[in-house]
Amino acid sequence: MEAEQNMEQEQNVETAQNIEEKQNTESEQSERLQKNAEDMIPAGRDLKSRVKEKMIEYYAGDARRIHHFLKVHSFAKLIGEMEGVTEEELEILEVASLVHDIGIKNSEKKYGYNTGKTQEKEGPPEAEKLLMALTDDASFIERVCYLVGHHHTYSNIDGMDYQILVEADFLVNLYEDKEHIKAVRSAYEKIFRTRSGRKLCKEIFGLS
Repeated sequence: MEAEQNMEQEQNVETAQNIEEKQNTESEQSERLQKNAEDMIPAGRDLKSRVKEKMIEYYAGDARRIHHFLKVHSFAKLIGEMEGVTEEELEILEVASLVHDIGIKNSEKKYGYNTGKTQEKEGPPEAEKLLMALTDDASFIERVCYLVGHHHTYSNIDGMDYQILVEADFLVNLYEDKEHIKAVRSAYEKIFRTRSGRKLCKEIFGLS
């Protein structure tokens, strides 16, 4: 009789343990599913919005870099709209402005520093990796990566998207780097080519 009671108690303990293990497993699975859901970005969302979110994740903890590309994007979008570029050009321009400095992190890891040229070298592979997870438009990705790989090259500019990206980056860098008014004027004369970019540069920095 006593042996039967002991056996029944052991069975009850095992049953309780099995229930607890099952609950733990289900809880872990639920947490994993929730995390995966949080990590996934709905494909129906605007591409620029998804790229922006991914770039903030990419530079998490680096508020300076995040603020920089968000400001460059804002100016690039504004100039593009003021210039009346096509929807396709504007989409490329906006995405390129969001990812234009994506090469900085790998530049600093590989070389211990970053320059315009190291950014142009390290940026396109990172941009391609990020964009391939968000769109299957190969020609779109190719053009964005081209702009990332040339945004510090100011000769042979071959399109409005390229020109506007350069101007937007200058508008932000001239302010962030606290450049002297002489440097601002030099950039205005040598870099700015669009009517809208020149207008903004004059108004922002008070050029006469």
